[in-house]
Amino acid sequence: MHFIETRGNDGRRPARVAFSEAILNPMSSFGGIYVPERLPQLGLEFLRAHLDSDYKTLARDVLAAFELDVDAALIDEALGLYDGFDDPSNPVPVVRVRDDLYVSELYHGPTRAFKDMALQPFGAILSALAQRRGEHYLIMAATSGDTGPATLETFKNRPNVKVACLYPDGGTSDVQRLQMVTEDAANLKVIGIHGDFDDAQSALKNLLGSDTFRARLKEKHTLLSAANSVNFGRIVFQQIYHIHSYLELVRQGAIALGDKVYLDVPSGNFGNALGGYYAMRMGLPVEKILIASNRNNVLTELIRNGRYDLRSRGVIPTSSPAMDILKSSNVERVLFDLYGPERTRELMRQLDEERYYELAADELARLQAIFAADWCDDDEGRRYIRETFDGGYLMDPHTATCFKAYDTCRERPLVTIAYSTAEWTKFSPTIANALTGETGARDIDALAAIAARAGTRIPARIQALFDKPVTQGEVIDKAAIEGAVLGFI
Repeated sequence: MHFIETRGNDGRRPARVAFSEAILNPMSSFGGIYVPERLPQLGLEFLRAHLDSDYKTLARDVLAAFELDVDAALIDEALGLYDGFDDPSNPVPVVRVRDDLYVSELYHGPTRAFKDMALQPFGAILSALAQRRGEHYLIMAATSGDTGPATLETFKNRPNVKVACLYPDGGTSDVQRLQMVTEDAANLKVIGIHGDFDDAQSALKNLLGSDTFRARLKEKHTLLSAANSVNFGRIVFQQIYHIHSYLELVRQGAIALGDKVYLDVPSGNFGNALGGYYAMRMGLPVEKILIASNRNNVLTELIRNGRYDLRSRGVIPTSSPAMDILKSSNVERVLFDLYGPERTRELMRQLDEERYYELAADELARLQAIFAADWCDDDEGRRYIRETFDGGYLMDPHTATCFKAYDTCRERPLVTIAYSTAEWTKFSPTIANALTGETGARDIDALAAIAARAGTRIPARIQALFDKPVTQGEVIDKAAIEGAVLGFI
C-alpha cells in the first residue's frame, strides 16, 4: 500500500510513498501529513475469524491488510514487545463499569499510558529500518505528558536513533515529568520549554518543515523524523485496539457480532479518535464516535458548530493535562478523508494564518454523521471519579471526561466503549482531591493514600521514579529550541 498527502502534492516530492518512507519522513507537501491511499476493508468475516485470536494475532492480520513494506519477521519482533505489558495474553483488558459502559484499559504498558500501545512496536520498526538503510535519525517529539515518556522508553539505547523530546514546563503531572527528566540514556534529550503544548507542537512542526534545520542535521549525517501522531507509524497501531475492544465485548457476551457500539474517546491531538474512525471505515460496526474534551473544548465546538476558532483562545491548564491542546493534528486526516486534499489545504492554511476556519453546512453534516462531542470541566471530572470509585472502579481524570460524553451524547441505548488512556498513578493528586477533598498533596503522598484506600499497589516503575536522580533538567525559551537540539546532536 502507498501513502499520499493530506494537502496535495507540490510537484517536488513523490506523489505516493511506501509506508517505510512515510514513517521515516512524516511531513509532506504544503506542511501536510501522510494518509493511506486506501483503507483495507475487513468486514464481519474478518471479525468472526478473530473471535478467538489473541491481541498479537489480531494485530498481525490487521497490519497485513495494509500491505506494509516491512518484513513479517520485523513486525513479529515489534509486536512481541506487548509481552512486556502487565498481562502478555491480554495487554488491553476491557472492563464492565456500568450495564452498557465498558472501559478499554490502554495503559498496561511500561509507561502506564496508551501511547505505549503504538510507540512500543513503532520504535522497534523505525530503528530497524534506520539500521537496514545505514541511516541515523533524530526523532522529534512534543508531549503534553504521555507521548514523551513512551517515546523515550521505546527508543532508549536503540541504535541509529536519537530523540529530542519537548514538553511544556509545568504543563504535565509530576509523575509524567519525572518519567522524562530522569531518563539517562545517551541517545535521549529532554527539553522543557516556557509555554504550553501547542507551543511545543508548533516548534516541532516548524523544525520538521525547515529546510535549514534539515540541512544542519545533514551536515551531522543525521536525518529527521517524528514520534508524534503526525507520523502514521503511530496511527497504524492505534486502529488495532478499537477492533480488539469490540471483539472483547462479543467474547464477554455484551453484544452479538455485528451489533453497533459507540466509541467514547478522550481527545487531545485526535490520534486515538482517528484510530477509531479508521477502524469504523474499515468495517467495525460503530454507531458514532463520541469525542470527550476538557475545558480546551475546541473539538466540541468544531463537531457541534463547524467552527475551529483559536482567535481569542489560549490553552487552559486543567486536571486532565494530556488534553490541554488546541491545535489537534489528526483532525487534518479526517478533513482529508471527508473533503479531499484541496479543501484540506485551504482549511489548514486558514487555521495557520487566521487561527480560524468554518465548515460549510453540508461539510458539517458529514462530520456530525460520524462524531458527537461534549466537554467536561474539572469539577464534573472529579465527581465522575468519586462516583465511579464508589462503584468499585478507579480511573484517571482523562477517562472521567468520557463519562460526560456517555451521559450526554448517545442518541441510542447502545453498548459504549470508553477508552482509558492513562493509569490513575500518573494523576494521583487530582484523584486524591476527588475522593477526599484533600488539596496540595505531593504525588508521592497521594499515591500512597489512594493505593491504601483502593486496596491496590503502586507499580514498581512509578514508585522508583521518586528515588531516581534528575538528569534532564533543562528548561528554555521557545526561540532556543533549535540550538539546543543541534547542540545535542
